[in-house]
Amino acid sequence: MKTDISSDIEISKGLRIPVMESFSTLQGEGFFSGTPAHFIRTAGCDVGCHWCDVKESWEIHADQSRSVEDIVQECNRSKSNIVVVTGGEPLMFDLDILTRGLRAVGKSAHLETSGVYHLTGEWDWICFSPKKFRQPLQEFYEMGDELKVVIYHRSDLQWAADQARQMNPAAKLFLQPEWSQRHKIIPLIVDFIKNNPSWRISLQTHKYMDIP
Repeated sequence: MKTDISSDIEISKGLRIPVMESFSTLQGEGFFSGTPAHFIRTAGCDVGCHWCDVKESWEIHADQSRSVEDIVQECNRSKSNIVVVTGGEPLMFDLDILTRGLRAVGKSAHLETSGVYHLTGEWDWICFSPKKFRQPLQEFYEMGDELKVVIYHRSDLQWAADQARQMNPAAKLFLQPEWSQRHKIIPLIVDFIKNNPSWRISLQTHKYMDIP
């Protein structure tokens, strides 16, 4: 991490957050797929998924540090009612002040997380996407509104079923083919869901539409 001391202190207090990019688009994945949303993609991730399609978000640089006030003002200018905080891994940072600010301007705060750090912030929707590479915390099985498991190998389907057994009964269950393997994986997911109808498929529709 390449930041100055004053920025580090403000980041630790949740007053600033490293942001790789932000943009308004349509949510492409999961329960809210097709819904307009403003995305805040935090910088920094130490989970290390080898198939990650945003590896440029793993590193944090000094020029990515932004004040929460500035982030909230940007979100307020967006016509989207939903703000999705994703990463990277956003829970590397204290998100209490950010979510309070989003709610103060009438935005619905959605989180996308691997669940490896303790929850901060007050959220209207939590998309919990656990990864094999690092054990998630139990609290996310209890609090997640949505379980989204990325499927890269056939064996991931059984792992997904193991994850679902730990989830709270209200959670929505999604299987998402890893993009580079989608032609091979989608038929496997379709067959699995036919036999396990509590699941739904999540396609990265933003990639099909060639939008952010």
